[in-house]
Amino acid sequence: MNLVEELIVTAEVCGTVLSEAAGTIIADELATYDRAQVSGALRKCRRELKGRLTMAAIVERLDDGRPGAEEAWAMIPHDESGSVVWSEEMASAFGIARPLLDSGDKVAARMAFREAYSRMVAEARDARMPARWSPSLGHDRNGRDAALSAAITAGRLSGEHAIGLGYSGPVSQDMMALVYGEDTAAKALQAVLRVA
Repeated sequence: MNLVEELIVTAEVCGTVLSEAAGTIIADELATYDRAQVSGALRKCRRELKGRLTMAAIVERLDDGRPGAEEAWAMIPHDESGSVVWSEEMASAFGIARPLLDSGDKVAARMAFREAYSRMVAEARDARMPARWSPSLGHDRNGRDAALSAAITAGRLSGEHAIGLGYSGPVSQDMMALVYGEDTAAKALQAVLRVA
């Protein structure tokens, strides 16, 4: 099924009639996104939308590696001991929310974060900017390893980068396969074990 057909069917499932001309225009707008991501977003629309299919609804559901606002907020430590590997949007939105958190207003901080993060992610997606991840390491060494391990597993940070940051947690062959590819995972694991 081509993208125009998938759009028309998705619109119908969502209770909307979409002409072929409108489907073609939306398909042209979506052409710069990865086709698999667009199909995934359309699947989510078919399951989640309770109203009309819109371009905004599709773009909101693109899986570009950025977590949703609630998940992003939950990932961020709220003190200096915690560590996180966060996207540029998470870091910027937390910069807006931090003064409210410091003043003790956790509810307002979360609301400000969600608003800013959602806006920044929408702008980044609209500009077709990929997620960029960076670590913010706290004082707790175990927390650092946990954050770095989760980032490696999620493909947000390379194993080499994490090791360069002092990652001392377990390194599995699956983690190395993410970093180096399946064919060289065993060799890479041996190299890491020799370094450690």
